[in-house]
Amino acid sequence: MRPIIGITADIESSYLKLNKQYAEAVENAGACPLVLVPSQDIEYLSLKIDGLLISGGDDLHPSYYNEDVNYNLKIVDRDRSDFELAIIHEIIKLRKPVLGICYGMQLINVAFMGSLYQDINSQVPMAIDHKRDYHIIKVSDNKFINSGEFNVNSSHHQAIKVLGQDLKAIALSVDSIIEAICMENYPFLLGVQWHPERSDDNMSVNLFRIFVESAYACR
Repeated sequence: MRPIIGITADIESSYLKLNKQYAEAVENAGACPLVLVPSQDIEYLSLKIDGLLISGGDDLHPSYYNEDVNYNLKIVDRDRSDFELAIIHEIIKLRKPVLGICYGMQLINVAFMGSLYQDINSQVPMAIDHKRDYHIIKVSDNKFINSGEFNVNSSHHQAIKVLGQDLKAIALSVDSIIEAICMENYPFLLGVQWHPERSDDNMSVNLFRIFVESAYACR
């Protein structure tokens, strides 16, 4: 049987939403996607899924990393972020794989006591434009994704400022913004700042394949 990957949904007003590309990427990699919505049954859900994917979204409230709102932010609904932070820690206890994409990477970093730049352009004056189009990243040697230089899509205005405990930065953009993180002493914990579900290049396909293989191995 294919492993089940839980994918967290976003909340917009009274609606739950998820770009179907996340589910397609997971299914193409050989797993069964399951959309997760905020719930009190965190332990039950963690037992039922074989891997966790934290999807993209808007801005995590700065209070999660002990800061006030200092810039123009679009805050993610707290029902979503509270749920995601809780289920990450439950999944970690079970040593099941975790993948965070864009906002998902930032949330993983905060879950491990890291912090964020609330607005790159305001806080990192020499930064390139990360809000749109593509840019080059350099990926260092690691056990999760291909190393080398890659051109990736970019659609974020926040980024990791202080790296979380036990996390390692494995990819940087030319302005030294962290583009990917991992936990080396864990079966599979990876966060990427770009959106691999939007691409069909070898690195993106392999990323989801290794994620799903790790979920299968944990069954």
